[in-house]
Amino acid sequence: MIRIEVLGTGCVKCSRMHANVLEAVKKTGADAEVIQVKDINSIADRGVMLTPALVIDGVIRAEGRIPCVEEIEEMIQE
Repeated sequence: MIRIEVLGTGCVKCSRMHANVLEAVKKTGADAEVIQVKDINSIADRGVMLTPALVIDGVIRAEGRIPCVEEIEEMIQE
């Protein structure tokens, strides 16, 4: 199972990234757990300075931008 985390305080951009992640998971059929991390201390503890951020299996894959659904699909399939 893939662990996908969307880091952000719940702003519009963070919500958009979460929606893109859910769509990418659906399109790929991946066995994934999608988690939203909204706690600013938890986000900072990971070294993330810009939100939204996307973490896949513990690796920061995007920070401060919203990857498109297709880009997230590629990340999931790697």
